Amino acid sequence: MKYRANGPEQTHALGRALGLAAGENSVFALYGDLGAGKTVLAQGIAEGLGVPSAVTSPTFVIMQMHEGGRLDLFHVDLYRLNRTEEVDEIGIEERFGEGVVVIEWPERCPDILPVDRMDIHFEFTHEGRELTLHSTGAQHHHFLDVIRM
Repeated sequence: MKYRANGPEQTHALGRALGLAAGENSVFALYGDLGAGKTVLAQGIAEGLGVPSAVTSPTFVIMQMHEGGRLDLFHVDLYRLNRTEEVDEIGIEERFGEGVVVIEWPERCPDILPVDRMDIHFEFTHEGRELTLHSTGAQHHHFLDVIRM
């Protein structure tokens, strides 16, 4: 499914809708270039979850946990990692099922991704950003219905 975001506000609004619909096994894998809006979407998801803390890019800490919302949010940025072993040391896979997991740069370590997740690809177009959402399993398919509303 395609979603056009003409600015950060629309990207944030999409994230908020996803956060409102998220369950404790929700995993969002965000693909896109630097500056594409991945962190803005993560901030929207956090808002939809009711997370009270500020969500920033976890590039240098790799994973940030945000508590206090309807569900915990684990925000992961794999940009600086080169090997799956580095991911194993951080324990990201242990977070699946403990809350909502948002992973930026999942292509860096694709073998850690759960089979059932929501892949979101960001692409720049002359009209703004186009986000392509793809559910890889039944558990995440309902997010496509949320976006259609």
